[in-house]
Amino acid sequence: MSGPPLSARALGRATLARQLLLGRDDRSVPDAVAHLLGLNAQEPDLPYLALWSRLERVTITDVTRAIEDGTLVRSTLMRSTQHVMTAEDFTLVRPALAGLLRRVQRNTFGSRTRGIDLGELVRDARELLADGTVLTRPELGRRLAASRPGADPTALGWTVQYLLPVTHPAPSGTWRTRGATPFALPRGALPAEATADDVATLLRRYLAAFGPATVSDMRVWSGISGLREVVAGMRPDLRVLRDERGRELLDLPEAPLPDPDTPAPVRLLPAFDAFLLGHHDRTRVMSDDVRRQVCVGSGVAATVLVDGTVAATWDLVVGDGAATLTVSPFRRLSAAERDEVEAEAHRLLAFTDPGAEHDVRVVG
Repeated sequence: MSGPPLSARALGRATLARQLLLGRDDRSVPDAVAHLLGLNAQEPDLPYLALWSRLERVTITDVTRAIEDGTLVRSTLMRSTQHVMTAEDFTLVRPALAGLLRRVQRNTFGSRTRGIDLGELVRDARELLADGTVLTRPELGRRLAASRPGADPTALGWTVQYLLPVTHPAPSGTWRTRGATPFALPRGALPAEATADDVATLLRRYLAAFGPATVSDMRVWSGISGLREVVAGMRPDLRVLRDERGRELLDLPEAPLPDPDTPAPVRLLPAFDAFLLGHHDRTRVMSDDVRRQVCVGSGVAATVLVDGTVAATWDLVVGDGAATLTVSPFRRLSAAERDEVEAEAHRLLAFTDPGAEHDVRVVG
């Protein structure tokens, strides 16, 4: 191990830099998504908001165009949740997550698909989606159930989502567009499983976007088991650090480690933002007390970063020609912090609802 222990603040500054949150970046939408190794997309607006918080110049049209032309694809990926990722990275990441998604299917729908040949089910689904056919999950489930008397169409549709690499093409996943999830096959063939070299490549990409990190952090972010063997083979090419509790942190040798006192601007992050979910120990991002208020059940609130850590949540209500953004702090904000939060909130409203009347409220 080299150098002094890294404090939570130092780790936070490192991750902020790699997440493009210490200053807005000038790269393109696809390049930013590739660097970040995907964006959470459980709701259609989330990738747009995540990119707005990180890029100097980005419009809703820029993101939508990348989804519509297939540069970005939406699928079930890390932590078995919806993400937007470049089509190129999808071919790397999805096979590495095959084992995780099989476990999710078995734990969630195993009893409801008992007696069904899942290999045959996947082959039939692939045939139904051949030649560019797009079917919603309910439609696909019903067609598969038609030749399987007594089968649960809902369980079949979800099982395919976990076991077959499918994407959810536009207009699904575009700005403020909701509805039944469409299924399509990706444009290129994907390997059924990832090799150890593929997983090592994925972990290096993770460290570039989230490091320094422990093996437990990597596992929590990805959901991939058996990482210690892969990491053992990577060690000669990694920098080994430690935190103040003596835990081993792995990193890329050339990755930035900013001074802990580097100024961190206010940022409004969307719900489920990867900055909050990329580590097992999240104290570099928020205190345990704040985490309990932000991460409730399966939900993760939209948050406000002040001086690099979570200081508030925010909520946006749009209707009747008005857009109201309410910020709820976890602590008293100084006058300067409050001004910066309000200014950033107004900039966000100019992005999301340029034609509406804007109202920003900081409560408490």
